[in-house]
Amino acid sequence: MNRREFIAAATVASTGPILLGMSRKAEEKNPVIGVEGHKYECVHNWGTLPADYGWQTTHNVALDASGNVYITHQGAKGTKMNMDTVLVFDPKGKFVRSFGKEWHYGGHGIEIRKEGGEEFIYLANTWTPDLKLVKTNLKGETVWKKGRPECKEYEPKPDPKDGTKTVAPAYNPTNICWLPDGGFNVGDGYGSNYLLNYDKDGKLVKVFGGTGTGKGQMRTPHGQWVDDRNKDKPVLVVCDRANARLQWFALDGTPLDATESGKVVLFPAHAKTRGDVLMVPDLHTRISLFDKNNKVIVHLGDDEAWRKKVLSPEKGTPAVRTQPKEWPAGKFVHPHDAAFDKDGNIYVVEWVSTGRVTFLRKV
Repeated sequence: MNRREFIAAATVASTGPILLGMSRKAEEKNPVIGVEGHKYECVHNWGTLPADYGWQTTHNVALDASGNVYITHQGAKGTKMNMDTVLVFDPKGKFVRSFGKEWHYGGHGIEIRKEGGEEFIYLANTWTPDLKLVKTNLKGETVWKKGRPECKEYEPKPDPKDGTKTVAPAYNPTNICWLPDGGFNVGDGYGSNYLLNYDKDGKLVKVFGGTGTGKGQMRTPHGQWVDDRNKDKPVLVVCDRANARLQWFALDGTPLDATESGKVVLFPAHAKTRGDVLMVPDLHTRISLFDKNNKVIVHLGDDEAWRKKVLSPEKGTPAVRTQPKEWPAGKFVHPHDAAFDKDGNIYVVEWVSTGRVTFLRKV
């Protein structure tokens, strides 16, 4: 997470629409939040960790076909506690296994898909020097790994500070999504703000986007997903985070549409779809659900006063993300990713120092 970018964007938060959607007092242990047809019981701190394990900034979540839940956490620099990057739980929250010591401090994006008769994990490891993209089986055994893209967009360029030197454009991918043709898309969210399309064999096909605020340009394309709510015309939805908007692209990379900055989403982290619903975990304290016409259904957990406390703590007080005792039930601090299960329940993981996983049970 880029702290400077996060703080700079926090001022946008107060302009967003407010929809609390609370049906019980937040003080109750498992309050129900949402609106009719989209109500969820909040079960915070889901999943039982072994005694010698501890979360170190949870980041992303994905489910396999059996309903097992795979969660990445970044890992803290200089610590040897729980070096594994990926932790796996069964649907009831029982710990199953962990893996990925070599990705410690790099854990970020994770997605799972079935290819032929087997499921595979794709990981975007943002801060590790070489293991930027990794494909593994469900046990964490590596199938392939990729470093920097070999294309003109990532070739060394003259250093603007010293014309006698060259500098390589940054490459720090954040998330992955699947394409209908069997390929996949990678967002260089913490690097050079490109989207990269790979074919089903992992060959780079196209690069588009780049840094800016104009149509088709991005500042931190942190997450992306194929939006297939219109089955006849699937498109790519991108969480253009630092521009505080969602952008839609044709699958060939042609820009189509975008929301107004700061008016619909505040600091979008990722996107997923289920049926006619688009879900956007927003780092500014809420989970947003949109209908097939991209109208807001509900901002789960939204509360202007709470958001102000999280984003603009009083001078001299520690960041709320480091203070679990300050987190009320039914509220979110910094939702970083979320995923639906087959029954429409939602798993939410948050960018907080101690990590937090919330199970939103649909009621």
